Amino acid sequence: MLTDTQCRTAKPKDKPYKLTDGKGLYLEVKPNGTKAWRYRFSILIQTPPRKAPSRWVTMP
Repeated sequence: MLTDTQCRTAKPKDKPYKLTDGKGLYLEVKPNGTKAWRYRFSILIQTPPRKAPSRWVTMP
């Protein structure tokens, strides 16, 4: 768990880096000193099964 002090005192480095807060939330610190909160998530999408193309022969 990140504290307010850790977020405020995060200094820029040569490359961007992340300070993780848990469960996908993190603070990204860029070399120019910009700080941005990011949240990593994924969406599960269910698609219906595909039909066989008409050129395929299907057996009854």
